[in-house]
Amino acid sequence: DELDALTDLELKEAAIEIDSRLSASHFKTIVHGDSKLDNFCFSTDKESVATVDFQYVGGGCGMKDVAYFIGSCLSEQDCEALEDELLDFYFDIMGRCIDRAKFDFKAVQDEWRELSPYAWADFHRFLRGWSPGHWKINSYSERLTRKVLESL
Repeated sequence: DELDALTDLELKEAAIEIDSRLSASHFKTIVHGDSKLDNFCFSTDKESVATVDFQYVGGGCGMKDVAYFIGSCLSEQDCEALEDELLDFYFDIMGRCIDRAKFDFKAVQDEWRELSPYAWADFHRFLRGWSPGHWKINSYSERLTRKVLESL
């Protein structure tokens, strides 16, 4: 429905390629699918977190949830200013948790970092079709999306 409603024809035509790149990830995980801040419950000491509302859960590239979550938490200025720092933090924590006997962590990190702009573009595409006036549609997401479109 969101794709049908999308009026940006260039983005609409690229949606299948963006999805294909994300779907072709060699390293997949369980993706929440709606990883906005409202679907997370944090303990008062910020040491524990729980996730709720799993109606869209499925397999896929974890960068989709990362982009959706960051996009729901921060202003466009903070998304842009903190992009590298947040990805570094994410991969630092992942590196501590991943079973290195089963996975080449560097390969996972390299692939997912490369797919990060595609996850942002996918999120932007969804929002533009679902709610064209949504506050999460901003110049930062637009710039990332345009770079992805130029790379295709």
